[in-house]
Amino acid sequence: MQKLRTIIVDDEPLALDFLRSCLAESNDIEIVAECCNGSAAVAAANKLRPELLFLDIQMPGINGFEVVKALQADLMPMVVFVTAFNEYAVDAFDLHAVDYILKPLDKERVNRAVERAIDRIKNGQEQSFKTPLIGAIESISERVTSHVAQAPLTDVPSGIKRKLLVRDSGVVKVIPFDDIDWVDAAGDYMCVHALGETHIVRSTLTELFAKLDDSLFVRIHRSTIVNIARVVSVSPTQKGGSLLHLAGGAELKVSRNYREAIRNLFQ
Repeated sequence: MQKLRTIIVDDEPLALDFLRSCLAESNDIEIVAECCNGSAAVAAANKLRPELLFLDIQMPGINGFEVVKALQADLMPMVVFVTAFNEYAVDAFDLHAVDYILKPLDKERVNRAVERAIDRIKNGQEQSFKTPLIGAIESISERVTSHVAQAPLTDVPSGIKRKLLVRDSGVVKVIPFDDIDWVDAAGDYMCVHALGETHIVRSTLTELFAKLDDSLFVRIHRSTIVNIARVVSVSPTQKGGSLLHLAGGAELKVSRNYREAIRNLFQ
């Protein structure tokens, strides 16, 4: 088996050093990047396409949960969460992430996480991680805000048809279509990426697509919709596919089934 291309992410230098030293002893791991914040982690994951991510949850700015939300579903690597607070991990991520490691870090736990990742690879279970992770994140969010009514949003009034209503921690936010960069599906949840933030909507991709302006949004993947006004360039990949580069810095994979439609848009 080839070594697992791995990115380690933690805002604490000592934790990053410890992870590096532990993983350097493994014959199954190749560390391809080290990141000290969530923004760098998203950029590195989009560029390097790792198979495994050791990801700190509590980070200033973009935290570990938001890193998961920001990555396109089909490019989501296996995740080992690192946290100092076991309420984030014990019940929600023991089943959905590859593993979780509580701080202070322990070499034996790091090694066990690597073994679990290898087992998933051998069992062919390394795909489609974003769906259960988003479900677990939303489960935590709902428990934290359980006192807030979670009734579904009604249809958008005719006066604001060019805006999307999103309930975020019980607060209804109004997001103009022009501010939305892209949307990707994670099971029963949609991740709406707008102006550097990611909003979670409980909906199917078909339902959400029907609410958007079809002259502005196009489907580039079975689980991804993009605002074509936010695309600044298109580049080929080594395997004959293509990537869309967005104004906000995101890179999105275009699947073969939708490649021709995208090519026609930019002729």
